[in-house]
Order: sequence, then C-alpha cells, then structure tokens
Amino acid sequence: MHLDIWLLLGATLVLSAIIAVRLSHQAGLPTLLAYMGLGLLIGESGPLHIRFDNAELAETLGLAALVLILAEGGVTTSWRRVRPSVPAALSVSTLGTLISIVVVALAAMWLVGMEWRPAFLLAAVLAPTDAAAVFSVLRRLPLPSRLTGLLEAESGFNDAPVVIIVVALSAHTTAPNLAELLGVMVYELVAGAIVGVAIGWLGAQALRRVALPASGLYPIAVLSLSIGSYGAASLMHASGFLAVYVSALVLGNARLPHRPATRGFAEGVGWLAQIGLFVMLGLLADPGDLPGQILPALVIGFVLLLVARPLSVVLSTIGFRLSWGEKVFASWAGLRGAVPIVLATIPMVADVEHADRLFAIVFNIVVLFTLLQGPTLPLASRLCRLTSDEQTRELDVEAAPLEELHADLLEVRIPGDSLMSGVEIFELRLPPGASITLVVRDGASFVPESTTPLQAGDTLLVVTTAEVREATERRLRAVSRKGRLAGWFGEKGQ
Repeated sequence: MHLDIWLLLGATLVLSAIIAVRLSHQAGLPTLLAYMGLGLLIGESGPLHIRFDNAELAETLGLAALVLILAEGGVTTSWRRVRPSVPAALSVSTLGTLISIVVVALAAMWLVGMEWRPAFLLAAVLAPTDAAAVFSVLRRLPLPSRLTGLLEAESGFNDAPVVIIVVALSAHTTAPNLAELLGVMVYELVAGAIVGVAIGWLGAQALRRVALPASGLYPIAVLSLSIGSYGAASLMHASGFLAVYVSALVLGNARLPHRPATRGFAEGVGWLAQIGLFVMLGLLADPGDLPGQILPALVIGFVLLLVARPLSVVLSTIGFRLSWGEKVFASWAGLRGAVPIVLATIPMVADVEHADRLFAIVFNIVVLFTLLQGPTLPLASRLCRLTSDEQTRELDVEAAPLEELHADLLEVRIPGDSLMSGVEIFELRLPPGASITLVVRDGASFVPESTTPLQAGDTLLVVTTAEVREATERRLRAVSRKGRLAGWFGEKGQ
C-alpha cells in the first residue's frame, strides 16, 4: 500500500479505538477487547485481508508497548495511595505468582493432558495480572485505597518475575535448575529495582534544578528517563520491566514542574501503546485456531479464577491486614490482558513445541474471562462490601518555574471534598516566601485578602521562592486533607 493509505488506515483505527473506549467504559469492560476485535476484523480473515504472522516482530513490538504502558502506570500511580500496600503487593507478585504457576501447571497436566514444559509455560504466561486492564477498570471503582493500591502495585510489579520464568522455560528443553533460577530472579529483581530508584531519583533532582524552556519538554524528559531505565537495567542483566515501573513511579511522585501535563502526556502515550499492542495481537491471532482451544481454555481459566488466584492471594497475604472481603475481591479482580498474550509469543519465537496451541489457549482465556470478570467487578465490590463513597481526591498542584526570578508559580485546584474549603487565607500559614496572589472562582478572578475564605472549585495562583516551593506544596496538601488544624496534628503533607 502507499503511505497515504497506511496513514488513513492508521488514523481510522485509532479513531475507532477511541470510540470503542467510550463504549467499553459504559459496559464496564477493559478496552483491550475492542482493540483486539479491531485487529481480528482487519486481519487475514477479515475484509481487509491484512496478513501478520511474524511472531518475532510481534514479540519485539509487544515488549516495547509494555514498557510504555508500565511507564504510564508508574507516572500516574499515587505513591501515597500504594505505599501502605507495597509489602503485600510484592508478596502477591512473587510468592503468589509462584503458587499460581504451580497450581495452573498441575491442572494443565492432569485435566488437559499437557506435558510438563508447555504446562508450566502456560501457567507462567497466565500468572501476571495486566497493568492496562487493571488501571482501566479499577480506577473507575470507588474502592478503599488500600485495595486499589495493592492491585495497582501488583500489576506493576508482577511482570518482571514472570518474564524471567517464561524466558528460562522457553530456553530449556529440560527442567531448569530451581536454585539457579531463583538466584537469577532475586538478582534481576533487586538490581532492576535499584536501577529504577537510582535513575528516577537522579532524574527528579536534575529536572528540579534545570528550568526547561518549554513545558512540553518535561513530559518527554520524564518518559525518556523511564524508558532509559529499561535499557540500563537490561545492560546489567537486571529486570528492565521492574526498572521502568519503579523509575516512572519515582518521577511521577517527585513534585516536578508541570505534573498534570506530564501525567496527561503519559496517559496519551499509554493509550496509543495499548491501541497498537492490542490491535497487533488481534492481527497475530488466527481465528481458525481459536474455536478448537475453547474447551481447554475454559478448564484452565476456571482453575485460574476459582482455585489458583484465590489460593495465591490468601497464602501470600498471610500476615497482612486484609479483610476476607478484600481478599475475595482481589482474587476476582486478577484481570488478564495483553501481558499474557505478549508473553505467549516468547515460546513461539523460541520454537517451543505446541507454542501455537498455547497462544490460542491464552488468547481465548483473556477474551472469555475478561468478558466474565470486567462487567462484574462493581457487583463484586458491593457483595464484598468494599464500595466506598468517601474517596479523598489529591489536591491538584501544577508548578511552573520562573527561572529568571528564582521563583515558582503554583496553580492549585481545590477539589470538592477538600477540607481546605472554608479555610481563610491566613489560616493556611504558608511558609515565608509564599503568597496567594490570585483566586479564580466561577470564571472571575480577584486578589484575595488575608480573611478571604476558600471554596471548593477555586483555583489559586501561589507565588513562592524556589527554596520554599516544596514546603508550600506540603502545607497546602496537609490543609486539604486535615483542614485548618493540620499542623496541630503533625500532618506534614507527605
């Protein structure tokens, strides 16, 4: 085809995917189903007859898209929300993943008649929950922050150990040495986390001190640092997936200038990566191979949903303060998406026997059980009595550096549930060097007095010296969460 035809086709696909986002949002489904449906529609069996059967290219593009999706997930994840859940998330994404692999592999051997290698490969490929699917569905539900933090952090952390296992199983025709595999896994995970923290912290320090000439450069810098951490970790034979998620998490919570713009840019890149990834996977799937693997997919899928996932969640969260309702919901909310399908291309590239069958089973499980789990999550949250109407929104603060004045301009939006509503200007007790210069309310702006009460929906323009910007942000966030008496309770706004 000519370039103009490809551009027209690409634009049409993206616009169709955007429409599908709206429809799937109303139905409570992860958007991956609509995207993969588009891929199947334009594939070799569809009206356009586009043939795509290059598993090696699909693996490369799929892993690249996952890097972007993980970067977006890290940048847009609130560390304050997930921090209490990180120990439990690490346990679920490591110990829980291993438990799930063993249970599903045994079921595949006993119930489906697979040999040990394809059985364990199938189990490993299906082990990780999908970041894109989890983020797209769970962030719409008013769940307790501890639970959403657990599920979001788990989906960001669990790709790394699974990739190590899948690659090892694909490369060995005999059972790999478990002690050696465990040692490699520990090294890759620890080193990947260190690389991610180091690059994220160093990048944040640099971006705080260097005022870039255009606001649009900050999102590009943040995303480039996150992607760069993947490459740096890979050069050290560490986990690039963990590095990119951790570095993005550090950068996304580092109080950098133009944070809302950075998050918006990351979300746009993440959506584009999801669209391209899912459409490509739909193209790669052969509709003729899928019906014959529906029965084994249902058997394995129900074992995963009703046995392996609950067992892995319950055992790996022993000692953590999770209610039974939270454990039940976490078991049901283990959504699978693009990650298992991308991982299923690794055995295909390695010429593992029956890899095509494995891919078809995984594809069927993702589609069928997303249709089952996605729409029922709101009902599951109500049955588990987890729905919460009291979600405190984080105060939205955007900083713009004023380089020549050695100062910063903060744009602060007061959400509807903020305890800052009703607080008078002088009661904020901002640090010396910070001043509220303008209030925008109902489309009109005015210079406030010290006794001017703030209201929900107000936008404040705050000028601070560079030295007290972070202290000013901490104080504003503290008052937003605790009210005018925040300082009396020792609230630091972290």
